[in-house]
This record gives sequence, C-alpha cells and structure tokens, in this order.
Amino acid sequence: MSNDKPSVDRRKFLTAAAVSGAAAVSAPTGVGSAQAQGVAGFTKPPSAADMEAEIGQPVRIAATMKEEGGRPGSDFMVDVLRAMDIDYVATNPASSCRGLHESINNYAMNKKPELLTAMHEEIATAMAHGYAKVSGKPMGLLFHGTVGIQHAVMAFYNAWCDRAPMLVMSGNHGDAAHRAPGIPTTHAAQDPLAIARDFTKWDDQPGSLQASAESLMRACKIAMTPPYGPVCVSLDAHLQEGVANPSDKLRIPKFTRSAPPQGDSGAVKEAAQMLAAAQNPVIVVDRAARTHAFQGMLVQLAELLGAAVVDQLGRQNFPSRHPLNVTPRARGVIATADVIIGLELNDFWGIVNSYADVAEARQDKRAKADVRLVSINSRDLNLKANYQEFQRFQDVDVAIAADSEATMPALIEAVRAAMNGDMRAAAERRIASHAAATQKQSERFLNVDATYAWDASPISTARLSAELWNVIKDLDWALVSRDVRLSNWPHRIWNFDKPYQYIGDSGGAGQGYGMGAAIGAALAHREHGRFVVNLQGDGDLMYGPGAIWSAVHHKIPLLTVMHNNRAYHQEIMHVQRVGNWRDRGVDRAHIGTTIDNPHVDFATLAKSMGMEGIGPISDPKDLGAAFRRAVQIVKAGEPVLVDVVSQPR
Repeated sequence: MSNDKPSVDRRKFLTAAAVSGAAAVSAPTGVGSAQAQGVAGFTKPPSAADMEAEIGQPVRIAATMKEEGGRPGSDFMVDVLRAMDIDYVATNPASSCRGLHESINNYAMNKKPELLTAMHEEIATAMAHGYAKVSGKPMGLLFHGTVGIQHAVMAFYNAWCDRAPMLVMSGNHGDAAHRAPGIPTTHAAQDPLAIARDFTKWDDQPGSLQASAESLMRACKIAMTPPYGPVCVSLDAHLQEGVANPSDKLRIPKFTRSAPPQGDSGAVKEAAQMLAAAQNPVIVVDRAARTHAFQGMLVQLAELLGAAVVDQLGRQNFPSRHPLNVTPRARGVIATADVIIGLELNDFWGIVNSYADVAEARQDKRAKADVRLVSINSRDLNLKANYQEFQRFQDVDVAIAADSEATMPALIEAVRAAMNGDMRAAAERRIASHAAATQKQSERFLNVDATYAWDASPISTARLSAELWNVIKDLDWALVSRDVRLSNWPHRIWNFDKPYQYIGDSGGAGQGYGMGAAIGAALAHREHGRFVVNLQGDGDLMYGPGAIWSAVHHKIPLLTVMHNNRAYHQEIMHVQRVGNWRDRGVDRAHIGTTIDNPHVDFATLAKSMGMEGIGPISDPKDLGAAFRRAVQIVKAGEPVLVDVVSQPR
C-alpha cells in the first residue's frame, strides 16, 4: 500500500464486534443460536469497561501531571540511566517493564539509552556480556520478573565467572492489593532476584523513586569496581507507572566510578624482589586486561624480567607473536620455573598441578617442589560459597588481593628498582632463548602442523583458520569468540597484537553464549569501524538461534563463521572415554551427542531471518571465495553467516 493508514479503522471494528457480541448474547437459544452468534459464539464479548478502555477517550494522565507539575516515574529512571552513561538497554519485552519501556521509547526517543530487541533473555544477557568486554562499560538489561530472570540466569552465571559488568533491571508487581490477577500475580515474587543472588555481585528492590535512583547508581558502581560482575535491581511496576511529583524532591545522585584496588606496597615490593632474582620467572595471565593499557604494561614487565608469558586467553593480554609468548609450550616452561606470578588467574592450582581424567583419576605436581608463587587477584575480594567456579585452593608465597591492572605500574617500578646489572644481563639472555624457541614453534605450526588434512572434507580447522586469516589480515579486525574449539588455530597463526582484537570466552562455559555475545561485541566495535569475526559453534547457536534476528534488525556488521562439526563433540569424547574405561568401545558414542539426521543448514537458517547465508561449504577450495564475498557484505554494514562443514577440532 502507498500509505500507512490501516485498511480497517480499529475503533469502528471493535465497536461493531462489541455490538455483534451483545446481539449474540441476547439471541434466543436453539437451532438458530449458533448462526446468530457467528464468530462471536466462540469468543467472550468485551465488557463495558474493556470497551471504554479501548475505544473511549483516554484518561488524561498526561494533562493531570502537567497541571500538577509531575511526570512519569519511569521518565525519572531514564534520566538516572543517562546520568550513568548507559547507551543501550537490551530487552525481551514484558508487561512488568512497560512503564520504563514506554519512557525509553517516547521520553528518551529511543536515544541514550537505545533499546535492543532480543528474542530471549539469555540472548540479551550474552549481548550485554560481549558489549561490556569491548566497550569497558555495562549495558542495561530490562527483563520481566520471575520468568524473565529465570530465562536469563545461565547467562548471568557466564558473566559472573567471566567478571563482566552489566546492569540488570527487572519488573515486578510487589503490592498484592494493587496488582492485577492472572499473569501479573503469577509472575510476581516477594524476592524476585533470589534465584540469581549466588552469582551476581549485588541486588536490590527499592521501594521509592528516590531509592531507585540511589540503588541504580550503587549497582552500577559495584558492577564497575574490580572484580567486575553483573548486578540486579528490581523496579516495581507501580514505581515505573506512578507519578513523580515536585513535592517528592527527587534527586539524581552523582555517578563516580570507584578507583580500582591496588596492591599493598610492601607485598608488591616483596613480589618484585622475588621476580628480579629468579632464574626462570614465568608470568601466567588470565582475565587481567580490563582496558587497552594492560597489554603494553605486561609487555614492559615481561621484557624487563625476560620472563616467559603463558596467556590463558581470558582476555587479549599479550601479543600472540611476541618472542616471550610461550603459551603453546606452557607445560614445559612451568616445569622449570622457579618463580611464577599469576595475574587474575581463575585456576592457579591447575597451573602448578596436573589432573589426568582417567579411570582412576591421577593428580601430579607439574611445577618444581620449591617453586615460589605470587598471586595478584581481585577475585579474592568477592568470593561466594555455593558455586565452585573459584576452583581448587592453591597456597602461594605472596597473595595480593587487588586488581592486577591497577597494580601493574607499581610492580614494574618495584622490579626495575630491584634489578642490578647481572639481573638485567640474565634477562636479556632469557629473551634470546625464548625468542629462538618461539620462532621454531611458529614455523612448525605453519609449515608442518597446519598442513595435515589440508584438502580434507569435512574441512580441517587449520585450513578454515588459514583461509579466513588470508582475507582479514590487512583489515582492522577483531575476534569476538574463543578459538579453543578450533584447536586454537587462530592464535597459532594469526597475529593478535592490538588490545581490542580478542575478548576471551564465556567464563562459565554455558551454551548459548556465542552468537549473542558476538553481536554485543560487534555493536561496541561498530563505532570504531572494526571488522568483527565470530567463530561460532553449531550446538551453541542452536541454544539461541533468535540472536540472528537481532543482528539483522539492528544492522550490526558481523562475520559469523560456523564451525559446523555437526555434533557436541566434547561430549562425544567424554562418552568415548567412559566407554573405553568400561571396555565397551566407542562405536555408540554418537548417540545423544551428534547433530545429524537431519543436519542443520545454518545458511538457510540465517536467510530465514534476513541475514545473508553462504554455504554449507564442505570443499576447502571454496572457502577463499566465500570469505571474500562475506567480507564485502560486512564492509557494506550488514551481518553475514558462512556455514563451514568442519572436522571436530
């Protein structure tokens, strides 16, 4: 049609339906009653109150507020969000959030914050997760009470484990005397955030508009104080939909971020002296890089000490091709270390010990018995008891409960002050030795290991990674997914040297994270014009395929490459392992673990939601052309999915 005017006037239609319904009710019973009722015989006619609410003159709430100088309570909440510099609010719409939703639409005009529509609360949370790791600040989330929070909690857990900040806002109908019957009561709760309390940093349920402002401010400060994490605030529907009057004297608190905690000067000095005197110092780093400044500081510290660096890839901590990056040969380096410093490690015990997952589990010491250990970790400031993501206890010689990045300048200066001429000469020798070994390892990756199964179908993960690198290496690119399921081939052969090129994994290993997080991360990268790549697992995407729609709807440029091995392959390996322990073989391990019969056509899935889909591709010779075409689509500002039928790992 050439105009937006509806073909049927809604008020006239409803009026006619109401008259028809009334006639049906008054029609005589008997043979002709069904004909008299028509369609109305199968529907409940609207009441007079329903008709008045739908087709009568609207209650003059706005005029009344204007006369009295008031305004909607949720408008005030929007002003609070703006004061905290919240740019986006991702939501799956719900009635208990309708007041704040409407204020963002019509008071904020959907600008700062802008609403992002998600098909599931878990997808929305993953979007916020990826966004925070790129932008360095939280996204807002707006969810229905109880059921909305229940949908989202797995993704909250990922963010908790991964130390990712986000501001979760949920609706609720707390006052039983004023809430409607039916769904508003079914979905109400006395303590709606209890289900998430074990894996969020803080939560609140404010009882007034002023309290809501202070609660939101406090929540955002807590989320952004290391260790970062998700926070939740329940905003009652009556507060959202109520009126903020001048007599309330509402005030928006000033938002000031807390300075991150730095290590105790004495402990930092002791650690520096141990590192400076070490013969084989090793730095192990996990979720340490909060900002782009960290990578440069870590390079400075490593080169000052001539220390080997093992990057556990929780963030973009260290350049992948740096001569001191010994990550691929970490086991041997750890075994010879005399001092190991761990920066924001999630599992220090797993660094210095080994665990063999065999029929009779075996634990062995990996590091030397006399190795000295130093830990700098902000997670020590915020542990909870129930969920065991903090891993096994490891005793250390120096434990510094502080943020590693904030402590790094003092540590560098203390190391510099502790080193004499002989120590600096020893550091130079270590650099040369590690550089030679790193160069040899890189050549083996490229010239030997990557060539195995080069022409195989399904396509090898090495070939996939190499072909993709060939088309993006000259772009300002960023990888927004972990590559462990591809045997870390991108980190073996790509050059990760910029602080924003990698964001780590989900933290809690919860499925359904990948696509949503990639979209959120790509949104944050979009303003910088970076080319964003997502290496997407097939099973993970099937948890939340609706994320594809959000990428298209919000025009977020993103190249998604499906690692389509048509299975939950890790689970195949687990079932195979147990079958071997029990001497039953591995030939039935595919049952309950594979994604076949039918195969999923992810390219067609993408097309069904408006995204360009390429593939499925099973011939490696077709990869180059497919990736080049995909690059042009992303450069034009659109998302695209390339479905690659790949080998398991």
